Amino acid sequence: MTWILQARNVTKSYQTGRERTPVLRGIDVDVAAGEMVSIVGASGSGKSTLLYCLAGLEQVEGGEVLLGGVALHTASTARRAQLRRDRIGFVFQAYNLIPSLSVRENVALPARLARRARPDIAGALAAVGLAAQGGMRPGQLSGGQQQRVAVARVLAARPSVLFADEPTGALDTTSGGVVLDLLRGYANGDRSVVLVTHDLDAAARADRTVVLRDGLVVAELIRPTAAQILAAQHAAPSSPVSPAGVGA
Repeated sequence: MTWILQARNVTKSYQTGRERTPVLRGIDVDVAAGEMVSIVGASGSGKSTLLYCLAGLEQVEGGEVLLGGVALHTASTARRAQLRRDRIGFVFQAYNLIPSLSVRENVALPARLARRARPDIAGALAAVGLAAQGGMRPGQLSGGQQQRVAVARVLAARPSVLFADEPTGALDTTSGGVVLDLLRGYANGDRSVVLVTHDLDAAARADRTVVLRDGLVVAELIRPTAAQILAAQHAAPSSPVSPAGVGA
């Protein structure tokens, strides 16, 4: 198995006034090439912080994060920026679209900044059901449509690892299903997907689900059902859910 992303003993905390609050308390996560991994947990469990650390958007305090063998935790700011530009795609919960650019220009932006060949913008927009909105500005779209533009932007860039923070949070069931199908299909060959979500049905589409509680991994489930993920989230700390046999 080829590991495209590896994290070992990752720790992270935040300063609040005079107090330092631990958020991640020694996390180990591996993501294989072609794999889709979902990360779930209650609010405050550290899942979004973990996603940002894995993507190199946040610096870890301890431990290590390797992307394709490159150590993100020791790389220079310029090197991390290059890796994010060339190998990482991120679907933000807040969309992060440029208001002054058209939908089409927003989708084309990552390739333009990286000076790569023009991506298949029309194909990416058609895939998320927005073929007719390419000339519009983000402010003319609904929140759900803006989220789909954010997904199209990352799909068009074709990164090695696609990170998604609650990518269906602003979508209705039908649109959310389309986006999840696209993410599921994207995890193939040498491309992987890491997804943070509160939606247990969305999480269950992954090959593996990592369950966090209080900054720790309390379970790792192989092709689980939504019910198995829910059970793992609520299992007593003294009775962790083992990945062995789950989803078999």
